[in-house]
Amino acid sequence: MSRIPILCLLSLSVAGAQEMNMGGMNRAGTFLMGQASGTSMNPQSWPMPMLMLNPDDWSLMFMAQAFVLDTQESGPRGADKFYSANWGMFAASHDLGGGSFMFQTMLSLDPATITDRRYPELFQTGETAYGKPLVDAQHPHNFIMGLGIHYAHPLGENAILQFYFAPVGDPALGPVAFPHRASADELPQATLSHHWQDSTHIADEVITAGIMLYNKVRLEASGFYGTEPSENRWIIDYGPINSWSTRLSVFPTENWMGQFSVGRIATPERQEPGDVVRATASIHYTRPMQGSSWSTSLIWGRNHETLNRRNLNSYLLESVAPYRRKNFFTGRIELVDKDELFSDQPDLEAQLDRTVGSTFRIGAYTAGYTRDIGAFHKVQTGIGANFTTYTMPDAIKPYYGNHPVSVNIYARLRLNP
Repeated sequence: MSRIPILCLLSLSVAGAQEMNMGGMNRAGTFLMGQASGTSMNPQSWPMPMLMLNPDDWSLMFMAQAFVLDTQESGPRGADKFYSANWGMFAASHDLGGGSFMFQTMLSLDPATITDRRYPELFQTGETAYGKPLVDAQHPHNFIMGLGIHYAHPLGENAILQFYFAPVGDPALGPVAFPHRASADELPQATLSHHWQDSTHIADEVITAGIMLYNKVRLEASGFYGTEPSENRWIIDYGPINSWSTRLSVFPTENWMGQFSVGRIATPERQEPGDVVRATASIHYTRPMQGSSWSTSLIWGRNHETLNRRNLNSYLLESVAPYRRKNFFTGRIELVDKDELFSDQPDLEAQLDRTVGSTFRIGAYTAGYTRDIGAFHKVQTGIGANFTTYTMPDAIKPYYGNHPVSVNIYARLRLNP
């Protein structure tokens, strides 16, 4: 087992920080502060774990989270690693011209705390490391996960118009990305369906326009550069706006929200030709409880590969349920059609394609528990673990084993009032 010393992104200390207070904002500013990654949103009742300051006429928001993990996996393709996954976000909002603008940036030390450009995750695919496709591994996030400017302006009493530009940002495509989704708050590992549902949460040259009506319905449209980030996680990539997306979101009550989105992503994988038409739909529920919330998501995502006219589907159900404030029970169920499990072994991939095909339905079933152990200087700490077992077609069991499992043991640190 490898033991790699790391320094994790822990928190953003804010002297004199206060709990969230929206009283000094206009309606547009309050709306902007409800954004998650890019313009995506969790249910409106979710109590964001943020710190806020209100110097003069500004509203400043800070969020940060880090997991320090040890991952152990069984089977011929399993691996183990000690690493940290982390991110921090800062936003500053100010009234302007009857509306409000907001500057937002999100950073991660993943490029330093996740060595070898990957961490182990059985059946995970997407992107590359050292020029080869990543298989059974998840890539780190970029140092600059987000860098953008929002502007929102009320149109009468029942509508808010929104514009968003980000050299690095999240277009209107898919649900809230897993690092920022309420139902995934205590699950440190990426979803296997990440590249079917929310992988565009770090995209380049993003432009979005949207309108919220009656605080119930929102329609958005985006243009962006579709190719996924390069292996150099410390830089900002760039390219022409060659992809588009649109998203319809509904908020029937404060506890519920749903979205449907579709987009065409130009050459998302740097080493593979062809575009992807992605469609997603999701329902999210949050019920605030004492000091926390019960949150659940049901998500579907489909990639249509234009080059070979192949449809690949993914289905996800995940939830986090608190018990007596300091206990959190988590669960995640996924079914994903994977066609890149042997892309790092072209000869084997060609052989399997001739005999049994190249697409395999993978099931992943995760259960976990986190225990809060205290807070210091507005950093909420906890320890936990989760366990994942899998199902797969018989044809690939010789390469993965009959019953592979994965275990994650972690410490969680979160900036929280």
